[in-house]
Amino acid sequence: MSEQYKKIAILGGGNMGIALAKGMVASGKYRAEDITLTRRNTKLLEPMVAQGYRASSNNALAVAEADIIVLSILPQQLDSVLDNISESIDPSRHLFISIVTGVAVTDIITRIGKVVEVVRAMPNTAIAIQESMTCIASKNASPQNMELVKEIFSAVGETVEIEEELMSSATALVACGIAFFLRSIRAAAQGGTEIGFHAGDALRMAAQTAKGAASLLLHFGSHPENEIDKVTSPKGCTIAGLNEMEHNGFSSAMIKGIRMSAQKAEKLYTDEK
Repeated sequence: MSEQYKKIAILGGGNMGIALAKGMVASGKYRAEDITLTRRNTKLLEPMVAQGYRASSNNALAVAEADIIVLSILPQQLDSVLDNISESIDPSRHLFISIVTGVAVTDIITRIGKVVEVVRAMPNTAIAIQESMTCIASKNASPQNMELVKEIFSAVGETVEIEEELMSSATALVACGIAFFLRSIRAAAQGGTEIGFHAGDALRMAAQTAKGAASLLLHFGSHPENEIDKVTSPKGCTIAGLNEMEHNGFSSAMIKGIRMSAQKAEKLYTDEK
């Protein structure tokens, strides 16, 4: 079956599920009418239905009619959802994509009781503007299906394949990382306000400067310190500011926060049991 005609069921029509659906259609490889989003309250999906997508509150039916099933739900919802859809699953036809935090491929297979192909994916909320960084991993998916999943998420940003053991780390760096960088931008904007700019102007300046910094690294493939060296001079104001931040634990705090999020992500599913 050609990719563009595959039927997709996204179980969990929240922000991430909706953004993924829109990104897939924006890629030109999928049609809105081939994507079903599920949610208990389908009224919340009416704007998507108006754009041609399908909506359902019946997960089992959505799975039965699909080729690809995307699990876009909370860890504490997983067991009940899998129990509900298990009879509708056909291992010879269905490919599962899980973006559920802390849930291993073997967890899903064991709960379903059928050997299905599962690919784990960890995107971030920039998926809404096709700027996500998505990590994917699997221990049992075919090379063809791994390539298919990579193409799906490449339509909404950048994609990298990693070992499954690193998925919790990916959650911290990629998914939680959005919040960490946003908090850094907020702090920069607050600093800008303190030194004289109006809040709105300071935020715009800080956000564009952060975007420019990231673009430099991606464009040149360079290390942050290489770009930092270009704007620091002996006895200058940049190095003075950097050193003051480091004296107050800037880098250490970021590292500790990422490590804490990775540890929490690892336990989200098992702690619910």
